[in-house]
Amino acid sequence: MSEGTMHQPAQRDQQDHQRAKRLHRVLVCAAAVPVMLIAAGCSSDSGSGDRAGKDTTGVGATTSANATAAPPVQAAAYKKLPEPCAVLSKKTLTDLVPEGAKSGKEGTSTDTASRGSCSWTSLDNNGVKGSQFRWLNVSLLRFDSSQTQGEGDKLAASYYTKQVQEAQSVTGAKNVKSEPFAGAGAEATAVRYDLKKKEGAFKQQTVVARVENVVVTIDYNGAGLAGDKTPDADALTKAAEKAAKEVVAAVSSANGSGGGSGTGGAGSPSASPSKSASPSASPSKPASKASPSASASKKS
Repeated sequence: MSEGTMHQPAQRDQQDHQRAKRLHRVLVCAAAVPVMLIAAGCSSDSGSGDRAGKDTTGVGATTSANATAAPPVQAAAYKKLPEPCAVLSKKTLTDLVPEGAKSGKEGTSTDTASRGSCSWTSLDNNGVKGSQFRWLNVSLLRFDSSQTQGEGDKLAASYYTKQVQEAQSVTGAKNVKSEPFAGAGAEATAVRYDLKKKEGAFKQQTVVARVENVVVTIDYNGAGLAGDKTPDADALTKAAEKAAKEVVAAVSSANGSGGGSGTGGAGSPSASPSKSASPSASPSKPASKASPSASASKKS
């Protein structure tokens, strides 16, 4: 046997071995294909997985919506107003309107739980010496809490600021002075000024006070007519401040708070919001301007 013939079995054996290795690789790959397809099939079966993802997203969205929802608004402390013509004692009325303590005239209101006013007129005739004129008006405005407009006490605070600013900017007013004072609710300011009219020189006092969700406005003016002396502005202001404290106490008492003396909240009862004053209701017209013919700010 030749040397070439001896090598042929060995070469075939080597070739057979290589073919066997290639076949083994093919079989291994073929066997691996179903496994890969199964794995891909499991991963592509998105029915339950997608639903789960969607449900999770939905829960998250609901939770987020609940988290950003507006918190409930705190109910207003006071839910009613006292009778406007009964907020001042007989003694106080005698001091402020000596000839008109019984002349109280209640202003028109379609909602007495939300707004009210009362005015008094006094003319003390001294014959040839002239006469002393006094005019007093008390107005009350109550604000309720609402989810859209906010808490009643904050609405009242905004209106209080507006009332003070209006009193400080009356057309024709001279020597305007403004000062806060204590003892009449949560906050109170007295504004005074001189107003010259054809009947005489008027001394005007506007006192604005807030107790919880109620704003009290007192307009008080005096004049010496037909030659009588002009009243003292300090005395008029002190009298108006005293009246404001009394009205604030009447508001607190009407709501079962024991006649608050200036804390503006001690013992305030909680009250559920009811249909009442709204800041869009232009409350100042029936309140502080109830008697334009008598008010110094309206006289011409």
